[in-house]
Amino acid sequence: MTPARLQSFLASGPVVRVTLTRVRGSSPREVGATMFVTQTGLLGTIGGGQLEYMALDEARKLLKSSGKGAEMDVPLGPEIGQCCGGRVEIALTLMDDADKVAAVEKAQAETDALPHVYVFGAGHTGRAMADLFQHLPVACVLVDPRAEELQLNTAQVETVLTALPEAVICSAPPRSAFVVLTHDHALDFLLTSEALARRDAAYVGMIGSATKRASFESFVRKQCGPLSTDALVCPIGASGSRDKRPPVIAATVVAEVITALTSETAAVSPVKARF
Repeated sequence: MTPARLQSFLASGPVVRVTLTRVRGSSPREVGATMFVTQTGLLGTIGGGQLEYMALDEARKLLKSSGKGAEMDVPLGPEIGQCCGGRVEIALTLMDDADKVAAVEKAQAETDALPHVYVFGAGHTGRAMADLFQHLPVACVLVDPRAEELQLNTAQVETVLTALPEAVICSAPPRSAFVVLTHDHALDFLLTSEALARRDAAYVGMIGSATKRASFESFVRKQCGPLSTDALVCPIGASGSRDKRPPVIAATVVAEVITALTSETAAVSPVKARF
């Protein structure tokens, strides 16, 4: 949820914050998962299903009773129609003004900490990726030297018009993801090598075939010294689909990027000298 949307929701009247405080075994969400409940509205989720319905009902009882808080201890088994098999504890709190301010500040901090995804190339496929990334917990940046292509973008993402897109790579925060699919193979090679040279990217992908990858590796050997291409994903979105329509390619690549950003085993390396 965006800080602005949360702030607007919290200003609508009395609100109960519902938070998972303990999880044992399997559950649909993790400790800290939070939703906000009014008598007529709901923002966020603690996992859906019967568990959420029970918590929602308890929250609205709290609103009617004018109580300050409550707790729940719920087994996630057949007795409530769920099969997770775990057990969760839930804290319900009627929020005061200070709670609401703190919640918005926390949401802003979480937004500021979102991983950055840079899509280089605002053609059909790049714009299709932006359309998907705008709904995910990332800060997506669409980069292109062509104003006319960027103007066709309708996604709510940051756009950067620049004749030096490689400078965007140099200034990106650590653990960013870079997807390269420009209108120019030479530019693709330059940007991909710059992204790999950082050595701290969560994902570096370049559109193309196995043949294009081989050409890029030859370019690296001749132009970039000992730069490794092991971390490069090319072809991107290699899900086995033969469908080359931009929205389909975008869907497979977005899934690939999100998996890389959220993987518990993703390597994190400090920034090193380029070569």
